[in-house]
Amino acid sequence: MSWIRGPPACRRCVMADGTELEGYLADLADLAESGRRHAEPLAAERIRARGERRLRRRRAALASGGAVLAVALAVGGVSLTRAAQGPEPTAVDPTPTASLFVPPTPAPGEEYASELGYVYGAALTGDTVRVTVEQVRAEGGNVAPVGVVHTLTLPRRTLVEARQLTEGSPADVELGELVDQLSGGPRWVFAIDYDSEGRVHSLREAYWLSG
Repeated sequence: MSWIRGPPACRRCVMADGTELEGYLADLADLAESGRRHAEPLAAERIRARGERRLRRRRAALASGGAVLAVALAVGGVSLTRAAQGPEPTAVDPTPTASLFVPPTPAPGEEYASELGYVYGAALTGDTVRVTVEQVRAEGGNVAPVGVVHTLTLPRRTLVEARQLTEGSPADVELGELVDQLSGGPRWVFAIDYDSEGRVHSLREAYWLSG
């Protein structure tokens, strides 16, 4: 008889003819099979978990990409819509506005029609003078605004009949010569004469209404 040392759980005496050796090897095969059966589910579970994680990441990436694409298409659609509609209007200076102003029309047989109003805020630019006009109506020697304010850009050579603006000496002067006096706020009242085409022909100082 001889002794062969095996695993503690399977250590046994083996006969010299090998009878017990076959049993020992069979036990080892059973042990290996048992270990394989316990290991395979664990490995399979890990592989399955990794596959599920990859699937979740792929779905999340597809969802994220779809959202980005939807936003891009929406922005592109808005841009194309705006392009089809043409450029956006430029900003407009809100004051003063000419929306309520209508140039007066001469009566039959008359060459000019007049607008009565304060003329102020004069600014000289090259050969033109830009002024603000606030329409008024005369009431017993006083003036009352009617709520219409607009601007005029006139040639600096536009004639002005002046009296107080020329220190009490009635004279015809060019509008460009009165820019300094008319550059401030509302003070001087003028009758502004328009022809049949809505063009300003001249200004006449309403000195009796000047404040």
